[in-house]
Amino acid sequence: MKLEINGEAKSAMLKYCISIGLTLVFGCILITAQGEKPLRAMGYILQGSFGSVMNIGNTIRWIISSLLVGAAATIAFKSGVANMGIEGQIYIGALSAAVIGYSIELPPGLHAIACLLVASIMGMLYALIPALLRLYFKINELITTLVLNFIAKDLTEYITMWVIMGGQQAANGSASIATPRILKSAQLPIIIKSTTANIGIFIALAVLLIVAFFYKYTLEGYELTQIGQNMNFARMGGVNITRSFLMAFLISGFISGLCGGIEITGAYYRFTSSFSNNLGWDGIMIARVSNNNPIAVIFVSIIWGGLKQGAMNMERMTSLNRLIVIIIQMLFVLFVSIDYDSIINKWKSKMELKKPDYNGGMNI
Repeated sequence: MKLEINGEAKSAMLKYCISIGLTLVFGCILITAQGEKPLRAMGYILQGSFGSVMNIGNTIRWIISSLLVGAAATIAFKSGVANMGIEGQIYIGALSAAVIGYSIELPPGLHAIACLLVASIMGMLYALIPALLRLYFKINELITTLVLNFIAKDLTEYITMWVIMGGQQAANGSASIATPRILKSAQLPIIIKSTTANIGIFIALAVLLIVAFFYKYTLEGYELTQIGQNMNFARMGGVNITRSFLMAFLISGFISGLCGGIEITGAYYRFTSSFSNNLGWDGIMIARVSNNNPIAVIFVSIIWGGLKQGAMNMERMTSLNRLIVIIIQMLFVLFVSIDYDSIINKWKSKMELKKPDYNGGMNI
């Protein structure tokens, strides 16, 4: 049986190979410029990510959030929705999960489910705001979602400090703005002892597989894909743009809120004002690298989570700062965004023009 690879797959493979190569080259230059050996630094990253059972467990903790934010961003961008507000939706979902987690007593299992469900719904409702502003007032969601990110951060901090803590942080000068710790019954079960790896990994993988199935095998998924590719064509084909746009926005917000809920119930166990570590922006980058492919998000998230965990080990073992890894991640995103096919085709055209003609001259 002969395996055939179509032109689109070859183009994607070429893009990723070139991007990885360029990223490695520039990454080595950056590390060398800091006075460290690139292979040594990369070895510490791998060791910190997958060098032991404990390291693998802590890497899984980062993979969970990467999977969910990648899924949220993929749904939005694949459907033509510029949801840049994933970060804000995560914050709203996280605080909601924390409040349910410490203030209500429920049986184990049911309590965690309640936290995640409330977090998801609150994230979805927060995403509804820019969706309605776009549909009824024609305000670009790119602007509103960015603004709502800042509002969500400040609002959750205000609620935590002045409503939940009663202004105690301001009174005693404590640097910590946090809710009480959630009850044991609200915490997700740990799958690897002495780590924060929890059953959220199975939830996140299930979400990605459902999203992949949705886009590949359902009519609604096909319609959303058409909107993302060409909204006018989809409209002429009879697709209900308003309904589909709203659905994509709400699903993206739902998953963002779920991510916030899992962060609280599976890792932090309380809401703090700076818990996110820019997860929402990670999702946008992961979706971009994955080319909005839900299955590719899984593989990219494993690498992304490994780099996050490994960067901390590299920082401990070398003189390098973990920000070097973030710079390398951004370089990879930048290189993946380049249209190599266009560059190669232009180069080929120039070479063709420089070939000698039948009279022995040059076609210039």
